[in-house]
Amino acid sequence: MLSTTSNPINIALVGIGNCASSLVQGLEHYRAGANDTVGLSHFELGGYRPSDIRVVAAWDIDQRKVGQDVSRAIFAKPNCTQSFCPHVEKTGTKVQMGRILDGVAEHMADYPEERTFLIAAEREATRDSVVACLRDRKVDVLVNYLPVGSQEASEFYAECALEAGVAFVNAIPVFIASDPSWAARFEEAGVPVIGDDIKAQLGATIVHRVLTDLFHRRGVKLDRTYQLNTGGNTDFLNMANRTRLASKKISKTEAVQSVTPEPLAEQDIHIGPSDYVAWQNDNKIAFIRMEGQLFGGVPMNLELRLSVEDSPNSAGVAIDMIRCAKIAKDRGLAGPIDAPSTCFCKHPRRQLADSAAWTALDQYLEEV
Repeated sequence: MLSTTSNPINIALVGIGNCASSLVQGLEHYRAGANDTVGLSHFELGGYRPSDIRVVAAWDIDQRKVGQDVSRAIFAKPNCTQSFCPHVEKTGTKVQMGRILDGVAEHMADYPEERTFLIAAEREATRDSVVACLRDRKVDVLVNYLPVGSQEASEFYAECALEAGVAFVNAIPVFIASDPSWAARFEEAGVPVIGDDIKAQLGATIVHRVLTDLFHRRGVKLDRTYQLNTGGNTDFLNMANRTRLASKKISKTEAVQSVTPEPLAEQDIHIGPSDYVAWQNDNKIAFIRMEGQLFGGVPMNLELRLSVEDSPNSAGVAIDMIRCAKIAKDRGLAGPIDAPSTCFCKHPRRQLADSAAWTALDQYLEEV
């Protein structure tokens, strides 16, 4: 498939887990000429197609991935997402040893090797080595795919992006783009950032948001609601340590609260990962319950069960985020890029209803 631009998008990946696996498989899937009407909300965006994106740098800490070509590392344990494109061409990019910091929860050592990380013996990356790599390989966009709760590690790579002048896409619920101090630093440095916490293509959060907005538009008073999620990938295993969940719960809860006419009381809303079920692998099951009042105060309730393969569910959105970050870089924009952040993320700097977010994105793209 021919690219529509002469300028490819060079990306670097931090964390070669299930999400990175789905992204890289997806890039190969569309590069090989897959149907452009399935799986992507934008096949061409700002003149860029998925085939324009190439992985030129990558970091991880697992000895089964470090030193491997990205095309092989994405299928290494403990990754367990579906291999929907099992024949990925070699990228020529080897996974480098990253910086550990808080990127691994202590309790992960209590599980079998095939379910968790095996720390590589190589020397950890330094800020200078990461920055030098980003510059030498002419990286346009750095994508953060670290585990939930990796505050220090995420900030380390955000610092590297700032120093190297590389756009930063924060796909996880550690607050960078939505944090005023970090937002100011990216703006001052002239570097764009999109985030925080990727909103899946058709995941629990977007479904919950749409239903909450529907209640409001149809005059149904929402009294209380919950969203319970289970899964068997390393993300859910990592989140079995409840101390790593603070930002995740804030992100998911705020995404739903932002479309209610008035925020629900804390005791009336519960949203967040609930349990790790090993045999589910990368399958995520969400249970949503909403209780409210119809005309005359007559009670009603709605229950929904959603089952999705978690990582492919976010890959198409990541492709859009990457292209929007490159567009921002092309245009010399800096700081949080609000339109794509509100459209593609659970915890952007500014929350908008989904219809308004898509309108803002269309306006952003029209300016290209």
